[in-house]
Amino acid sequence: MLFNNKLPVLMVLLTLYGQGRAEKIIGGHVAEPHSRPYMVFIRRHLANNDESFCDGFLLNEDFVLTAAHCQAKNYTVYLGVDDTKYLKNDKIQDRTVEKVFPHENYDKNAFVNDIMLLKLGSKAVMNNFVKPISLASRDDETLPKSCIISGWGQTRPDGAISDKLMEMNVTLVENSNCTKLKLYCSDGIARPGKGDSGGPLVCGHSTAYGVVAFMSLNPNGHSMVAYTKTPCYVDWITSTMKKALSKK
Repeated sequence: MLFNNKLPVLMVLLTLYGQGRAEKIIGGHVAEPHSRPYMVFIRRHLANNDESFCDGFLLNEDFVLTAAHCQAKNYTVYLGVDDTKYLKNDKIQDRTVEKVFPHENYDKNAFVNDIMLLKLGSKAVMNNFVKPISLASRDDETLPKSCIISGWGQTRPDGAISDKLMEMNVTLVENSNCTKLKLYCSDGIARPGKGDSGGPLVCGHSTAYGVVAFMSLNPNGHSMVAYTKTPCYVDWITSTMKKALSKK
C-alpha cells in the first residue's frame, strides 16, 4: 500500500534538513474482506473537475474522520467497501458530505493539526459491513503497540489505486519531535504514490490512535511516517460533532 503523493514534508519533525523526501509507503498484504468495517473510501471531487482519493474511518452514523489535507470541492464517501471495482452493490452505502470541518489550526504547509471531520449527508446504516471504530482516550499517553494501517492506495509506483483493501503492521517509535507536534511516528519504506492518506492507525483492540498524515525520506532510504495523534484531539472531535448536530 502507498500513501498520498501530494503531501508536503515537515522537515523539522524528523530533523532531516537538507535531505531528500517522499511522502508515501508501499508494502502490506490484502485484508480479509470486510474485516475492517470502519474503513471509508473517499472520492474527492476537485475544483478543476479532476478527482482523487483518500481514506477515512467511521466514528458514528453521522461522521467520518480523515486528514485535513484531503480537502476538496465536494466528496462521495463509500461505506462497506472491500473491492473498489464494485462500488455499486447491496453491501455498499454511498453518501454525500453535508459539511466539512478541518481543524481550525491546520497548517497546510507544515501539516500541523492535520485532521478533519466529514458530516455525512445522510446517516450511515450499521450492519456487518459498516461499523464505527472507537477512538483512543485523551488520557492515553502510552506509546501503542501492535498497530496496523490500512487503505486502498497504490501498491506500486505510478500504478492505479488498489482494488482490494490492503493492510500492514507498523511499529511506532519514540520521537520527541513527533510528540511535541501531536504525532505518532513509525519507520517505513518509501515509494512514490497516493491514496492512503486519512486512514486510521489502529492499535490494540481495534482502537483508532491516529490519522495517516505524511512521510519523510532521507537519501539512504530510511523513512518515517507520521500520524496525527487522535488522543490529543478527542475534545475537538467531540465538541465539533456536538456543534454540528445542534445546528440541524
